[in-house]
Order: sequence, then structure tokens, then C-alpha cells
Amino acid sequence: MRPLSVFALALCTLLLAPPVAAELRVGAVVVDVTPPDMPVIVNGGILSRTVDQVKTPINARAIVVDDGKQRLAIVVVDSCMMPLFLLDDAKALAAQRTKIKPDHMLISATHTHTAPSAMGALGTDADPRYVPYLREKLAEAIATAEAKLAPAHVGWTTVNADKFTALRRWIRRPDRVDDDPFGNPTVRANMHSARVPENVTGPSGPEDPEVSMISFASPEGEPIAVLANFSMHYFGDSQISADYFGLLCNAFQDRVTQSQQPANPDNSKPQDTATPSMVAMLSHGCSGDIWRRDYTAGPDGNYNPTLETYTTELLDLIYGAFEKIEHHPVDSIAMAEARLPLMYRLPDAQRLQWAQQIVESMEGELPKNIEQVYAREQVILHELQSTDVVVQGIRIGDIGISTTPNETYALTGLKLKLQSPFAKQMVIELANGGDGYIPPPEQHHLGGYNTWAARSAGLEVQAEPKIAEANLQLLEQLAGKPRRPFVQSVGKRTQAIQAADPYAFYRLDQMGGSIAIDSSKHHRDASVSPGYALFLEGPAQPGVCEADEINRAIHLAGGRLQTRLPIGQSDYSVAMWIWNGMPNDGRETTGWFVSRDRPYQASPVGDHLGIGGTATTPGKLIFVNGNNPPVTGQTTLERWSWNHVVMTRSGDKVQVYLNGSKQPEIETTASATGVSQVGELFIGGRSDDDSNFEGRIDEVAIFDRALDQSQLETLLVEPIE
Repeated sequence: MRPLSVFALALCTLLLAPPVAAELRVGAVVVDVTPPDMPVIVNGGILSRTVDQVKTPINARAIVVDDGKQRLAIVVVDSCMMPLFLLDDAKALAAQRTKIKPDHMLISATHTHTAPSAMGALGTDADPRYVPYLREKLAEAIATAEAKLAPAHVGWTTVNADKFTALRRWIRRPDRVDDDPFGNPTVRANMHSARVPENVTGPSGPEDPEVSMISFASPEGEPIAVLANFSMHYFGDSQISADYFGLLCNAFQDRVTQSQQPANPDNSKPQDTATPSMVAMLSHGCSGDIWRRDYTAGPDGNYNPTLETYTTELLDLIYGAFEKIEHHPVDSIAMAEARLPLMYRLPDAQRLQWAQQIVESMEGELPKNIEQVYAREQVILHELQSTDVVVQGIRIGDIGISTTPNETYALTGLKLKLQSPFAKQMVIELANGGDGYIPPPEQHHLGGYNTWAARSAGLEVQAEPKIAEANLQLLEQLAGKPRRPFVQSVGKRTQAIQAADPYAFYRLDQMGGSIAIDSSKHHRDASVSPGYALFLEGPAQPGVCEADEINRAIHLAGGRLQTRLPIGQSDYSVAMWIWNGMPNDGRETTGWFVSRDRPYQASPVGDHLGIGGTATTPGKLIFVNGNNPPVTGQTTLERWSWNHVVMTRSGDKVQVYLNGSKQPEIETTASATGVSQVGELFIGGRSDDDSNFEGRIDEVAIFDRALDQSQLETLLVEPIE
């Protein structure tokens, strides 16, 4: 046999050697985008205004990431909103100067309300001098970041910042509904309505207090950049200002710079912090219904910092988590984009005529009041008819990023995080456009500013699920595996309820839709009528879920669940948690939450369980059968507190238990003859829709039998402090 040649040996060595992982490279830069010409138009309010001073510079912060095969850019700009056409132009210009394709560029706004107007919305037009300047600066930021590419490793962390964010959109009482700008009483929920606690029944959705961070460092551990994401709308400032977003990023960079410099005990030479050694970026999380004030704390217990204090304290929290990040090599990245055609919610003929008359009377001037603002918006929507929105997905190793071009509710962000195929998931809003609020469909029924048809909130009712679904499909494509279906975990207490074989069991943990899923083995789903909010925090009862998972509940605001029991059988039981949002003296009956009766009527045979109001005993449980007088409990239920109720009927005997007590709160007799012929069962409301329950309900277990003593004791739960 002839010996192998040197070439053949080299070839064999090459073929048998393990593949060399691609080296990730990252470049980052901060580019000043402060307007050079004053005064400048500022948007973020209902009406137009101009300013002529700069309080803090505003910037575009860019990161470019390259794995040897793909290259992508992420830019976060101190701006309220930027339109798609401007960003498409900026991306095209940047693509001419770089090796990055336009569909591999993500550009998002921080949503500061004190930045030059790059986009017309409500009563404000775009500043015609600033828009071309910003376009050039965005392209400059991407090109400059690309020129700084250097080897990098990647790290990830999250931290809970619940002190710094809360729900700003609350549900109003049914007797305190406001009018919309079109003169209709549709405002069942609105921003900051909880300033007067007596006016509201509870928050209209969940919050997402998570700060997530993607950190890039050199292989030797030197910081290059960090991309953070947080769901808090804006703090509020004056003149031209980057708000807390820019202040926090600058302070973050300063801390990193100072930490890298040697100690200087004699102060003989001042430390240089003018040029940051790394780039910090804070992108806008899903904050459409979020602000910093926690209305649940009341006026005395509320956290009320200054802008500077808020920024410093939030930075302390974030920086502490950042210092613990471990960085690792990443061998690949990927990015994908989708453009979705969506309709606007257009004015009908009557509203359009009303709007056109008002706009004609304005004689080309900008709106001077809210009526003129929304009249002009109707004319604009009618002219536009439809639009395209851009959503993107990014994968950096095992980290996923999703985008929406909207002011997105926290619930939507949670939908993406909890269902993403990536366990590490970030969601950036107001990216690649400024297409306004996208409330989940059920929130449109509750109305409020976030739903009033305008460019700031004008997309079709189904826009939110369409955008969320498009994001999930992109993430599946990037991950190469399916999404994680969200299912609330089953704790020992929940297992005990399921072991008792309920007729139906509604955990009420769904994130969308109008169906209450039956978690028993019988699959008897219930319908939910309009007037509700989803995924609120439920009772923190040990054993409902596993470990530290948040139990979820539904908030009813005029809606109710409807299911059925067998005809001809009088015996039944219902166990459930209730959280009343109405003041106990707010109406004659505070709210009915169990009702077995014929639909759309209160017949002489129906059973009804609720909380009494001024007509009986405010705050105490009441039971009514048909036309009989109410039977009242003994304990006053505090507003905005979780209470566990078990009602059971055995023939003519009715018992109601409260908060784990083995002694009935209510015990009475009521003829079973008529109720046995009624199959409809309503949860969270009465059969005739009178005084439906206003508040949260959760973990509703329904039995087609009376519970025996051992089963009853299994279901009894003590109150939650």
C-alpha cells in the first residue's frame, strides 16, 4: 500500500476534526439625535405643543450582532413613536452603508413623551425638519455600530421590579360609566380612573414587573453592551428629555466605566466618564396599560418618587442583577420578519358625517380640543382604510426576542413570554412602527382611551391576537420547535378538587377567548358573556399551583359564566373564590355570583347567592330562592379581599360555608321542586343580569350532587390574609 500524501493526511485531519464554532461579534454605539433646530414639535399629548429647550440630550443606541453567517441590528431611540415609512427609509439608507439587510434591522422607540415629534398622532403632526434629520442619524447609528464589531459572549438575566410598575387602567363601576369623545357612555375602563377608589372595581389586567437583560461582553469579560427591557410606560418630564429611559442608560454606563477604573484614593486625577466603555439600552416592554403608580396602595402607602429617585432606585436593582450575569459563547443568531395587512376600525356614515363637519369648520388649523382631535382622526382613518404592520423575531443563541409596533398591553407580553419556545424571552414594543394601542379583543368591550378609534388606537378588534400569533409563528421558525402551550400548574389542593370528580371545574386561567375551559375530565366548558378581563392575580392559596407560580383569575365587569346542570336533579354544589370590587354600600345588592334559574328572568323557583347591599345587609352573604325573602349570613366580607365560598343543596336543605368554617354561614330550607327543572347555572352573575358580580372569581368547582361531610371538609379553605 502506498503511503498517504501530505495533502491527503491534511485532508483527513480536516474532515475528522470537530467543527469550529462561529465566533459571535458585537458592536455598539450611542448617537446623539437631539434636534439641532429649535423650537421643535413634541408629541405624546392630546394637543400639539412646541418646546425650545433641551433638558437632557436624546439618543439612538445601536447594537449590531454578527455570527459569521447573519448580521442584525437592534436600535432603541429616545422617541415617543416613529412611523413605519420613516423606519423603512432609515433601514434602506443603513443597508446601503452596511452589510445588514433591511429586514434584519429592528428599530424601536422608548416612548418618552418629551421627544421631537417624528410621527403624527391625535392633535400633533410630525415635525417636518426633524424627520429627515432622524432618518440620517438612525442610519449613522447602525453603520457606526457595525464598524465596532468585536468578539463577544452573551449572558441573560431577569429581575422582579414590581415596586416600579403597576396597572394604570382600571375598571369603573357600572353606575359610574363615562362618555367617550363621540358622546356615548362606553367608558367602562380607563387610565388612572382609580385616582378615586370609590369609582372603580379593580385593575383591568395583569402587570409584568420583569426586567429582562441581554448582556454582551468580550471573551475576557469586558462589558460591550446590555439590552434591557421593562414594562413601564414613561415617568414624565419637561422640555426635550429622554425621561427615565435615557437617564438610566447614561447612569448605567457611568457605573460600568467607574467600576473598570482603578481606585483613586487621593483624588489626584479625576476619573474620565465622558466616553462610556459600554452601551446600555433600555427598550420599552409591553406597557400600554402600565404606569408607575400603584393605585392599590392608596394615597398614603403609594410609592411617589421624583424622576431622579425613580431612576436611581431602579438602576440599583437592575445593576445588581447585571453584575451577576455569566457570559457564554454563542454560535448562531437568526432573524425573521412578517408584514401583516390589517384594517382600521372605520367610522360609520353617521360618525363620518359628524367628523367631516367639524374638520371643515377648523379651516385647516390643528385641533384645539378633544372633540376636534377625534373628529380629525375619523376622517384620517376613513382615508387610510388599512395598513401593514411589521413584526419580527430574533434568536441570539437560546434567547428569543419578539416585537410589536404597538402600545401593547402587559397581557400580550405575557402571552408571548409564557408560550414562546424560548425559555428566555424578551418582548419589545413600538418597534418598526407606531401603530397605536392593540387591546386584547375582550378589552374593547370595556372601552376607554386605549380603544377610541384613532391612529393611536385604530387597528381592527382582532389585531392583538393576529399580531401575537404572528410573533409566535416567527419564534417557532427561529427555534425549530413548537411553542410551549400555557397550562397553569396543578398543586395538591387542585388535585384534591379534581379527585372529588366535579361535574365541571373552571380554573379561569385562560389568556384569551370567551370560553371558560373545564379542567375536569368531563370537558363541560362554559361560555363567558362580554364584560370581563383576563389573567388577573387569583388567590395566593398554597396548593392551587406549584411552587411560586402566580394563580390566575377572571375579573367580571358585567359579564358572567353560563353552564348547565342535569334537568330533573335538584342537588348540586358550588365551591369558588370571590374577590368583590364593589363598595358594600354601592347598590342595593353588591353582586350575585351563583344563580340557578332560567335565562333572562328571575323566576319563582330560582336559587341566587350573592353579597348583600343597602337593601339587605351590606357586605354579608345573602341567599334567595324565588320570591322568598333573603337569608343573610353573619360575616362582613371586606372589599378587595379573597374569600372562599361553598354552597350545597341537598333536597330542600341549602347550606353556605365561608372561609373554611365548618359551621354554615347560611343554613335554610327552600323547595327543590322547581329548581330541579332548571338546567342553566350562572356563575358571577344572576340569571336576569341584575346586579351581576363586579370583581374576580376563581377556581370554580361545580358538583351535580350535594357534598357529603368528608368531601365538604376537603373543599373548605381558610381565608387569605
